[in-house]
Amino acid sequence: MADLFHHFPIKARVEDVFRAVSSPSGLDAWWAKRSFGVAELGTVFELGFGPGYDWKALVSRCLPNSEFELELVEADGDWTGTRIGFDLEESDGVTHMRFAHTGWPEANEHFRVSSFCWAMYLRLLKRFVERGEIVPYERRLEV
Repeated sequence: MADLFHHFPIKARVEDVFRAVSSPSGLDAWWAKRSFGVAELGTVFELGFGPGYDWKALVSRCLPNSEFELELVEADGDWTGTRIGFDLEESDGVTHMRFAHTGWPEANEHFRVSSFCWAMYLRLLKRFVERGEIVPYERRLEV
C-alpha cells in the first residue's frame, strides 16, 4: 500500500477551513465539479468530476472543526477503498492542515500523478479559504 501526505498552514479560522473540506459548497470551490452530502459520520457524499466520474464516498470520520475523512466507495479502481482525510488544528489564527490520502494499492503512475494533483488542489483550497478565490473547474490544474 502507498499513502500521500501534505502538511501546510492556512491563514484562517479552523471553522472556515473545516467548512471548505466538509461541505458541498466548499468542496466545489476547489476540488469537485459538483458534490452533494452532509458532514455526518456514516453519510454518503456524491462527488462529480465530469462525465464518467461520478463517485461516492462514505464519511468515515467527522469531528467538527477538527477531523473530516471520506472513504471512496465508488471511484476509479485505484481510488476505491482509499481514504481522504483532513486533520485541522488552529493556533494564533492559523489552521494547520494535515492532509492524507491513504490506502492506495501501490505507488503506480496514477498514484504519482495524483500526488501532484493533490498538491495543486490543496493550493487552491488554501487560496479559496484565505482569499475567497475560486478557479473555474476546468482550469484548476492549470494555475
